[in-house]
Amino acid sequence: MNAVEIEEAISALAEAPFDLEEFPYAFLEAFGNKATTIKRLRSGASNKSDIGGVLQTSNIHIKTCAPGQMSQTLTELRESPATKRGKAKFILATDGQTLEAEDLVSDIAPIVCEYPDFPEHFGFFLPLAGISTVMQIRESAFDIKATGRLNRLYVELLKDNPEWGRAERRHDMNHFMARLIFCFFAEDTDIFDKADLFTSTIDQMSDKDSGNTHEVISELFRAMNTESDDRTEAGIARWANVFPYVNGGLFSGSTDVPRFSKIARSYLLHIGNLDWTKINPDIFGSMIQAVADDEERGALGMHYTSVPNILKVLNPLFLDDLREKLEEAGDNPRKLLNLRSRMSKIRVFDPACGSGNFLVIAYKEMRALEAEINKRRGEPDHRTEIPLTNYRGIELRDFPAEIARLALIIAEYQCDVTYRGQKEALAEFLPLDAMNWITCGNALRLDWLSICPPTGTGVKHHADDLFMSPVDQAEIDFENEGGETYICGNPPYLGAKKKSKEQIEDMNAVGLEKAQLLDYVCAFIIKGLSVIQRTRCGMALVSTSSICQGEQVALLWPRVLQKSYMNFAHRPFKWANSAANNAGVWCTIVGLEAEDKREKRLFLDDQVQICSNISPYLVPAPSVICTPRSQPLSDIANMKMG
Repeated sequence: MNAVEIEEAISALAEAPFDLEEFPYAFLEAFGNKATTIKRLRSGASNKSDIGGVLQTSNIHIKTCAPGQMSQTLTELRESPATKRGKAKFILATDGQTLEAEDLVSDIAPIVCEYPDFPEHFGFFLPLAGISTVMQIRESAFDIKATGRLNRLYVELLKDNPEWGRAERRHDMNHFMARLIFCFFAEDTDIFDKADLFTSTIDQMSDKDSGNTHEVISELFRAMNTESDDRTEAGIARWANVFPYVNGGLFSGSTDVPRFSKIARSYLLHIGNLDWTKINPDIFGSMIQAVADDEERGALGMHYTSVPNILKVLNPLFLDDLREKLEEAGDNPRKLLNLRSRMSKIRVFDPACGSGNFLVIAYKEMRALEAEINKRRGEPDHRTEIPLTNYRGIELRDFPAEIARLALIIAEYQCDVTYRGQKEALAEFLPLDAMNWITCGNALRLDWLSICPPTGTGVKHHADDLFMSPVDQAEIDFENEGGETYICGNPPYLGAKKKSKEQIEDMNAVGLEKAQLLDYVCAFIIKGLSVIQRTRCGMALVSTSSICQGEQVALLWPRVLQKSYMNFAHRPFKWANSAANNAGVWCTIVGLEAEDKREKRLFLDDQVQICSNISPYLVPAPSVICTPRSQPLSDIANMKMG
């Protein structure tokens, strides 16, 4: 079971009448335990409890009790010799009114909650299903719950509207889902004038048998795409006229809506009744992207890159430097103003942005720094000078590209509320900016400088077809006005032998036609070098560790070091998402910049080593590269492979 399926099962258990004897088995079943496992526990064959509870070895010791006996029961579980002997990771006690649980192998705070609320804490128990989690997932039950509900709606709609799942209409379906997510968020955060306005309007205006639900939603979308002065002429229905003008590209174009069955309408209303103020745009975006991908849907809720891992890229790339400058500025108004001005011109660009979590985290970190500057200058209500359009990305797949843009919009609003207050945030939020800063396409066939030009630049293209033209056919003509560009992200992990025919052609397009033994990520690195050369730019991409090992070093690094300097790097580490039984991938991060720095930083876990040079093998040493030979140096047998 994946995290979304577990959340749904736990929610169903909490909603059912409490059964004192049945609860432990139902709880374990909700976390994916098979019927045979439950049967053995019931019979006592594998139940090792010594206090009349249920003890699953190496997992959890559970005991239910009568009301008023919670404290005593939890003490029994904690002090039970069987708990220690059975290597239980968790203990759990409940009387059907409250539920308490403790993690015995970590310092995570225990759970104490009302029984109906325990699904909000289901992430606490995910290790029971073999799912390793990070703190952000444990504390964000909402994002997983919302993902599960939206997935159910998506599947149900495609069942009744199969044409919306075909290639020619898949974009319309994805755009429709993005519109729904925005409306759910807007009605719970006062962006719409009345709480639950979207959901309640659909509930009131659509037939219970759902015959006209699609027409009601379409009219609401049409209203949000029509300015107030034009609504009478457009014939907007009176009941839709209470919705604000949103547009910004989100509601422009077709307002077609797939037809809803009675079940789909019910799913929609249930989703609308969730508390969307709890959304985390970086977490939710990563999870929801699997909804529109038939191959990824089985791993729903699993694709999340933790904030600490993202900051391994962003901190040494540019955030650490900004924090140092903030420290140096102290309370000096002029220095703080100069730093704020610098930050307003910084571009962050992710050429494989997925649902945008690198961009969202970068934006949120920058807003936090700006808020501190404003506080020190005595301007806490100062409007942000950091434009959302400075956070740009390319994504191959349509739905994640839609979600990336939406995630950034939500992040901007949440930052405005946090740092300036609800009133100011609402006053400036609508209408949305119509500029599209997330491009859907193949990053290795696009000119990155046309998508993310440096501040104050113009980019001239001399080619008939931008998508297929080599990068050297773009003539760069600009005067840099001080803006910086930072390229970051987590391109696809594909070993040299796992590339598709199209990906091999991508390698050819960036000049690696004679280096197909390189991993696919190398194409992104080579592509980025041309940007580094032409701008004040740094680049740090999460890469497979093999690009700094063996035969790939000689194929890649002479090209890299001709055009950039490695100023920081992370030695290989395991980069795993929250999926069950996920072995992860061994990765590295190399920080490449146009200017050489005297002191280089080499990271290993939480330690950093300062050195004068980092070799391509990620050790503090000169950049000496071992190249292949067909003949041995001494009189020994030829090596056939290696």
